[in-house]
Amino acid sequence: MSRAYRDNALADAEPRVSDARTGVAVFKDDFQTIKVFAERDNTNIVHWSRFERGGHYAALEVPELVVDDIRAFFARS
Repeated sequence: MSRAYRDNALADAEPRVSDARTGVAVFKDDFQTIKVFAERDNTNIVHWSRFERGGHYAALEVPELVVDDIRAFFARS
């Protein structure tokens, strides 16, 4: 995985803004200042969640929260 981060850092490609329908989940023990980057890189954020538990590996740590949040995202029209 670290090689992918290195390769991306060395690439000279311009970042692209996504217009896709997007959901963001922020977990207690993970990157808390994501909002500025999420809004910079995505123009169609329709779902935003904050959780008092979980971290970078939330799908392993609190899978019930992740599943409920994914369901809530797709339930939105």
